[in-house]
Amino acid sequence: MTLRLYDTATAAVRDFAPVHPGKVGIYHCGLTVQGAPHVGHIYKEVVFDVLRRWLERSGYEVTVIANVTDIEDKILAKSAERGVPWWAHAYEFERELHWAYDVLGCRPPTYEPRATGHIPEMLELIEQLIERGHAYVAADGSGDVYFDVRSWPEYGALSHQKIDDMEAAEDADPRGKRDPRDFALWKGWTEATPRTASWPAPWGRGRPGWHIECSAMAGKYLGEEFDIHGGGLDLRFPHHENELAQSTAVGQKFARFWMHNALVTTAGEKMSKSMGNSAVVRNVVERVRPIELRYYLVQSHYRSVVEFSFEALDEAVKSFQRLEGFVDRATEVTGGTEPAAELPSDFTAAMDDDLGTPAAIAVLHNTIRDGNKLVADGDSDALREALAAVRGMLGVLGLDPLAEPWVSRTGGSDELTEVVDGLVKALLEQRQAARERKDYAAADAVRDRLKDLGVVVEDTPQGPRWSLVSTEGN
Repeated sequence: MTLRLYDTATAAVRDFAPVHPGKVGIYHCGLTVQGAPHVGHIYKEVVFDVLRRWLERSGYEVTVIANVTDIEDKILAKSAERGVPWWAHAYEFERELHWAYDVLGCRPPTYEPRATGHIPEMLELIEQLIERGHAYVAADGSGDVYFDVRSWPEYGALSHQKIDDMEAAEDADPRGKRDPRDFALWKGWTEATPRTASWPAPWGRGRPGWHIECSAMAGKYLGEEFDIHGGGLDLRFPHHENELAQSTAVGQKFARFWMHNALVTTAGEKMSKSMGNSAVVRNVVERVRPIELRYYLVQSHYRSVVEFSFEALDEAVKSFQRLEGFVDRATEVTGGTEPAAELPSDFTAAMDDDLGTPAAIAVLHNTIRDGNKLVADGDSDALREALAAVRGMLGVLGLDPLAEPWVSRTGGSDELTEVVDGLVKALLEQRQAARERKDYAAADAVRDRLKDLGVVVEDTPQGPRWSLVSTEGN
C-alpha cells in the first residue's frame, strides 16, 4: 500500500510522492518561545516525530526543519512584564522547549533555525514582493510593510475562504493599510520597543512580521518546492495561509502537502496559557512517566481533537503498562530479541493510511494478547517473533521501552537501582516464606504494602516479578 496523507489544501487524502525520489523534506512551525510549553504545544512535536519515524522506516531519507520564533510581539510584551531582556526571555523558553521534546523522546530536527538569524533572507523576500506588486510600504511613514492580499488571486486557497469573508488582520496598526486584511511583513521600530529588537531595512529600522519568518526559513533550507509543511490546526489561518501567499507570490511552488494536527483541548476549549487551563509538560511528567504521556498523545489520530484530562491520561497509563509488561515478561523469558525488520501487514496498512495510529495500536494490543498466551509456555520461536514484532511497532511510535532514549532513563543511578531491587526481592522472599507456611494474611500484607509504594507483584511460572506503576491521581 502506498503512503497516503491528508492534504489541507485539497481537503483530501492523497498518495504521497516526494519531490525528489527517496528523499523527504519537512518543515513544521516551531514555537514562539514566549513561555513554557504545554501538552498542546508538544503534541505537534510528537505527531511529526512519528511521521518522521514512519517515513524513515519506509526507506526515505528525511530532512526536518523546525524553526524557533524568537522575535515576536508576545515575546516583547512578556519579557517587558518580567523586566528581562527579550532575547534572554526567548532563550530561556527555547531551552525549555528543547527539554520538553527531548523528555518525550522526540528526535531533534535536522536543523532548527532561529528567526533572528535570518533577517537578510526575510528582507530579500520582502523586496521581491514589493517589486512584483504584492507588497507596499505604508504611506504613513511608520516603516511598516504590508502584503496586499487583493493582489494575489489565490489568497484564501489553503483555508478555503474568500477575502471578503475574512476578518481584519490584527498583527499591526491598521492606519497604514490599504485593506484591513493586509498583513505585516515588516514592522517599523518605535520607542515603545527595545532598539535591540530591530534591524536596519530599506524602509526603516524595524523587525519582521511573524509570517515572513517561516517563508524565508523554509525556502532557504528546503528549496522553492518541498514535500510537507505542517503544524497545529490553529496555524492554518492566518499563519500558513500567509506563508503560502508570500512564497507563491514570488514564484515558489512551496509545499506539496499541508499537514495539520488537531488541537488539544480542555473542557472543549483550545489549550492555551491565556485561558489558564494549560498543562505544562514539566508538571505533567511529574505525575506520569514521559513515555506514558507520549503514548497518551500517540493513541489518538493526529487529525482528531485530544480532550485532555488527567482521568484519560491515567487510563492511557494503564494501557501502556500492559504493552510494557508484555515486553518485560517476554524479554525475561526469551532473553530478548531485536525489533522485527518486517512489521505486521495490518500495522503497516494502518500507518500508510494517513498515519492511522489508533488502528496501529489496536494491532499492537492484539499481538500482545496472543503473545501473553505464549509467555506461560516459556521460550519459543513464536514468542520471540511476537516480541520482535511488538518492539518493531513500538519503535515506529517512539515507545519501545528497550530502545533509546527510554532504556537509559531508569529514574536513578545504577547503585540506587540495585539497592531498590535488592530490597524488593527481600520482601518478596518474606512473602514467599509466608505463603509456604500458609500464612496468607502475612503474604497479602507484604503484597499490599508494596502496592501502596507503587510496586506491583506478578506471580509467573518463573517466579514473582515486580514493576513500578504511577501512584499519582489514584
